[in-house]
Amino acid sequence: MQTIRRAHAVQPVAALQSEYSLWWREPEAEILPTLEELGIGFVPFSPLGKGFLTGKIDENTTFDSADFRNIVPRFTPEARKANQVIVDLIGKVAERKQATPAQIALAWVIAQKPWIAPIPGTTKLHRLKENIGAVEVELAPDDLREIENATSQITVQGARYPENLQRLVGR
Repeated sequence: MQTIRRAHAVQPVAALQSEYSLWWREPEAEILPTLEELGIGFVPFSPLGKGFLTGKIDENTTFDSADFRNIVPRFTPEARKANQVIVDLIGKVAERKQATPAQIALAWVIAQKPWIAPIPGTTKLHRLKENIGAVEVELAPDDLREIENATSQITVQGARYPENLQRLVGR
């Protein structure tokens, strides 16, 4: 957080970009409070957990040989099977809200703070339209409590990145 503070003291920082989603919540510990204190926006990448939180990936999914997820420990079949509990939770909320799991995952990120603007990546127009629909999904306080209570009981399986990249991306 000292780096953010030092940078902001030299030149006001408008926004910080980092990974944040229902299965990578590390920024909540120190980054988000620092950004809030300093009035800096947050632009989380991978708010859909590299596609996993959309409900379109399971333990049997195979990726193209060039797909980065092939080397990510969190995307081993065993980790995907263990982490399916998060997707099931999101799917349950999505069904109740008449939304897609992707929209719920994005709506959750958006609901955390008004100065958070997630940037989900996609190469497909229909996914872009689906993602935009997340702004129409209203997660009530009870929905957010349900998600928080359930996810606080879940330990995500698999490292976020391969060991050789962990030093570069942090944790």
